[in-house]
Amino acid sequence: MATTTAPKPLTAFNYVTFDVVGTLIDFEGAIVEGLAGIAAKEGIEVKAEAALAVYREARYAPDAARFPDDLGRCYGELAKAFGLPDTPENRRHMIDAMGAAKPFADSVDAMARLQKHYKLIAMTNAQRWAFDKYAAKLGHPFWAGFTVDDTGTEKPDPAYFHAVFDFVAQDGGTKTDILHTAQSQYHDIGISRELGMTNAWIQRRHAQKGYGGTIAPAAFTEPDFHFHALRELADAADAAFGA
Repeated sequence: MATTTAPKPLTAFNYVTFDVVGTLIDFEGAIVEGLAGIAAKEGIEVKAEAALAVYREARYAPDAARFPDDLGRCYGELAKAFGLPDTPENRRHMIDAMGAAKPFADSVDAMARLQKHYKLIAMTNAQRWAFDKYAAKLGHPFWAGFTVDDTGTEKPDPAYFHAVFDFVAQDGGTKTDILHTAQSQYHDIGISRELGMTNAWIQRRHAQKGYGGTIAPAAFTEPDFHFHALRELADAADAAFGA
């Protein structure tokens, strides 16, 4: 699926900014797999969507720390909800599971193709240690990368985006030269619209109901470009540039 309401063609952008966790890296799969490993030892079955719902509430609690180190605290809530042992070892297991999260099947190839057309910039709410792991798994496609450690804040805080705007300005660009690409309506698509950016929504959960491990937005934002997979954006860019 590929739809567009954007006033500009894909050839009009010099930069593509990316949410990483959830758009390029399958964090929901990492949570479910990590939790399943603990649950199996206890003879307990945990449904994936139920686990993601508990994680979502825990992750966005007022006392949340930086992702993915915060998976330890979140595991405490998951353990409570599903009757699992809350041990330091299990908390560490969940943090490590998130660090080991894998790219979606189309991410590496799509990023390699997009890299031929644009300067790619990562904008992740993950800590630098985790982002470095993810960037390596993606084939190091990024021209630049911003993490929560660099900005001191998380999306959807506008300050995060302005840090990237300032960086791009040093390269001679402006926010109108950027296509912001993400799966999260809450963290990325809504705020990018408010800030006057053009955006591309990668609807990773198009075959599933709800928002999974990501907080639901207060209101849905119709994106400029809408794809079900990252490869669809890469296909569209290749076609636009005549590749």
